[in-house]
Amino acid sequence: MDVSLPKTNAVRALDKQGIVYTVHTYASDGVAVDALTVAQKVGVPIERVYKTLVFQGSSSRIGVAVINGADELDLKKAAKVLGEKSIALVEVKELLTLTGYVRGGCSPLGMKKAYPTLIDESVLNHSSILVSAGRIGQQLELTVHDLIALTQAQVSSIKTIR
Repeated sequence: MDVSLPKTNAVRALDKQGIVYTVHTYASDGVAVDALTVAQKVGVPIERVYKTLVFQGSSSRIGVAVINGADELDLKKAAKVLGEKSIALVEVKELLTLTGYVRGGCSPLGMKKAYPTLIDESVLNHSSILVSAGRIGQQLELTVHDLIALTQAQVSSIKTIR
């Protein structure tokens, strides 16, 4: 890890649990880029880069979805898994207040609160994946098992089928 960069809450959460991880950094001007660009910049296949989406259910409950960067969240599937009538992605302006992270740097780890988390079942095709480290320009690589355990996630089919 670049020692000039302060640790993010996501990194602190992993350190606290003694979880092994690798930080991948890429050049950034602080502007969010899509997951395909992140994959290219860190030199890994897009299949291993996952994005974090934050949503609100019809009951006002906040939740987190982790899906492959090339996929789209199926709102109906995710709502059904959580027992919600419907869900909608939260507005970008609400992200920082809810999670402590900004768009493009939102990690499923180390959020301000522990929200119910869903991870798409495609994650089971990999031993390790990359998720945001909590800052634009940084990704965390960790085992799928550790990510599921630390987030206490439900693994289910929550992506749109193309």
